[in-house]
Amino acid sequence: MAKIKYIFLILTVVVFLLPGCKGKSDSDKSVSPSLVTNPVTASGKKSKTELPVMEFEQSKHDFGLVVQGEKLSYNFKFTNTGGTDLIISQASSTCGCTVPTYSKEPVKPGGHGSIEVQFDSGGRTGSVSKTVSILANTQPNTNQLEISAEVYVPDSKK
Repeated sequence: MAKIKYIFLILTVVVFLLPGCKGKSDSDKSVSPSLVTNPVTASGKKSKTELPVMEFEQSKHDFGLVVQGEKLSYNFKFTNTGGTDLIISQASSTCGCTVPTYSKEPVKPGGHGSIEVQFDSGGRTGSVSKTVSILANTQPNTNQLEISAEVYVPDSKK
């Protein structure tokens, strides 16, 4: 009877573990080669200046005092001061009220680009600060932008 319980236990464990192994492994996930650049190579020949560098004119913008419900936008301008094409793969914000948009085209070395950040102050009050994360083929691969505002509700809305 003990053998049967032992075999049943082993079969149960195997049945529960096998389905978890059938998914894609990390090696099956594809990554665009244009996004992978390692500044430290075995030969040591790759320097950080050969990589794209996203240099913003400013990384923070304060909209100041705004009326609740206003929809505002700001363009964060940048220059690729690196040595290869800069490719932005993703831009995301900490909240649905803040929406970034960007060009999918590569920015050549010395070229300029911008990321427009739209902010909807509806439903917000007081001091508001939101962060936008930019994922690109830079080193480090994430750059952050920040917007802020002081949102007030007019007496007629209270």
